[in-house]
Amino acid sequence: MLSSNVIPSSSPVTFSKPNHHFFINASPNLKPNPLRRFEAQHRATPLKSFKLSFIPTSQIQPSIAKLGSFSRFLSHPFELSSKPRYEIVKAASEANPEGENVTPTDPKSKNLKLGLVFGLWYFQNIVFNIYNKKVLNIFPFPWLLASFQLFVGSIWMLVLWSLKLQPCPKISKPFIIALLGPALFHTIGHISACVSFSKVAVSFTHVIKSAEPVFSVIFSSVLGDKYPTQVWLSIIPIVLGCSLAAVTEVSFNVQGLWCALISNVGFVLRNIYSKRSLENFKEVDGLNLYGWITILSLLYLFPVAIFVEGSQWIPGYYKAIEAIGKASTFYTWVLVSGVFYHLYNQSSYQALDEISPLTFSVGNTMKRVVVIVSSVLVFRNPVRPLNGLGSAIAILGTFLYSQATSKKKAQKIEDEKTS
Repeated sequence: MLSSNVIPSSSPVTFSKPNHHFFINASPNLKPNPLRRFEAQHRATPLKSFKLSFIPTSQIQPSIAKLGSFSRFLSHPFELSSKPRYEIVKAASEANPEGENVTPTDPKSKNLKLGLVFGLWYFQNIVFNIYNKKVLNIFPFPWLLASFQLFVGSIWMLVLWSLKLQPCPKISKPFIIALLGPALFHTIGHISACVSFSKVAVSFTHVIKSAEPVFSVIFSSVLGDKYPTQVWLSIIPIVLGCSLAAVTEVSFNVQGLWCALISNVGFVLRNIYSKRSLENFKEVDGLNLYGWITILSLLYLFPVAIFVEGSQWIPGYYKAIEAIGKASTFYTWVLVSGVFYHLYNQSSYQALDEISPLTFSVGNTMKRVVVIVSSVLVFRNPVRPLNGLGSAIAILGTFLYSQATSKKKAQKIEDEKTS
């Protein structure tokens, strides 16, 4: 049926050809089909030079979607979708308000994609930790290395925004002010972890960093949040396991221990402060938020890095080149540490957009186990039996904590729906 929003329904549509004139009444009130009458009357003299081609809108939309898939892949190479979960649900509800004609998701395909996301996330984290430690072993200047890693992440995000591969959020003065606190605590957490990596084994730093839930519960409770008994009980094995691992650590260093603890405090305060200061900017997705935090953190960190160790960089550079033999190898290690630092953080934000908090927490716990085991195998750090036991207890406590807090969040959501 021919219908148009441009031509009124009562107007005839005229097609002209030499020696022939045909009229089709496009009125919707006409019951007989005009196209069939037209075909019956003029079957002997078909219109050879005239074609009508109509493309259904159901075919146009997938074509447009295919054109944008490549750019989404460049800006979100390790995710299931570039949109946060709430945007996907909203779009689906608007397109199908009655819930009809919705294609069910293949569980096998979804599990495969989730496995790919977690696999890449773990791989990127392992590569970062290995090359970060390799650089620090021959170039023990964590302030400069941490600054370079933030610099790489800043350039990465600026390129995505400038090429429009990632939508840039609207920048306003209130948004920048709201980011100043989270960016400051992110800077503290990042540089403290990097200093800890330079002083002790990678495995030991990650064991201490598994105690982050302890600080999260303590600070949140001080600010008024209430936690069930299961959450408080879950932090007991974390404290005991970290204490046992610290006492039996072969490469124990007081500065390394304290920096790992300070890193926990920094990241916990970043999360708490972000939740409170960015409530009015929920439209900004996780990747864009992390991009701006990275840029502000670089502005915080680099001037301090120059003051703390800037005078030692040039002599330290020549010593590193002498120790490694080739300057190109040193450059490659530094660049890989910077690129994969951003990639694994980007993947974690994208994974958090796609999966539930419980799945993310469990995945994050298992990621720490994989990183600890990988670092021990690569650097061949001696591990005492009690040290391994302490690490296992701490990680088990982290797992129990993630389950307990997930139940708390689920109960809170259920209460809000009921009220």
